[in-house]
Amino acid sequence: MSIFSYHLVKLPFFVAAKRIFSNPISKNTNGLIHSEYMTAMTLGSPIFSPSRILIQQVAVFMQWENNTALENYLEQDSFGRVLAKGWHVRLSFIREWGKFSGFRIPDDKDSLEGPNSPVVAVTIARMKPLAVPRFIHWGRPVEKLVRDNPGTTISLASVKFPNTVSTFSIWKSEKEMTDMVRGHSEVEKPKRHSDAMKERERKNFHFEFTTLRFKPLGESGEWKGQSNFIPSV
Repeated sequence: MSIFSYHLVKLPFFVAAKRIFSNPISKNTNGLIHSEYMTAMTLGSPIFSPSRILIQQVAVFMQWENNTALENYLEQDSFGRVLAKGWHVRLSFIREWGKFSGFRIPDDKDSLEGPNSPVVAVTIARMKPLAVPRFIHWGRPVEKLVRDNPGTTISLASVKFPNTVSTFSIWKSEKEMTDMVRGHSEVEKPKRHSDAMKERERKNFHFEFTTLRFKPLGESGEWKGQSNFIPSV
């Protein structure tokens, strides 16, 4: 059964900077369906800020034919062993909105036990270069909405030059996530996400875009000295 994984790891500065331009993950990796290697960013931070693009912090989003392929990669591949020293979560696919090339969306969909179950959301897009200023205008308020929402246990953005952008968040419950999406959160300016989606429908920011929802299967390792980001798993 196909599974997804999301990895976070900190690398030495010059190693991380070099790998921005040379992806260390081979497309011929046994059992790998697709991967996106990205540099982490702080959600909602000013565009021209040292915290905006965190060169040493790497985010990798991957799809595997099965759990065994992921296990073998983490144990046997040189960069897989680097990822194994960081933190990662294993994910079972639930829902997709939009399309993004490379990933193979499973026909069999998992489900949550209920609306109070934890859920993981990943968005990933290829930007239209001329739409970047408008995307930043509408996107940064949404980043802050997710970053500051008490329903998340971890949230971040990531980028791969020249035009891939992504977000990742773990939510304590599906209800808290859907409340944010629909503008029902009990936070300041709760409709920031729904307003941005209306603007995207009016005039798209992206060549391709998808939002993926997952059931977390388990996590491993630590990120910034913390672990257990998934409630009740």
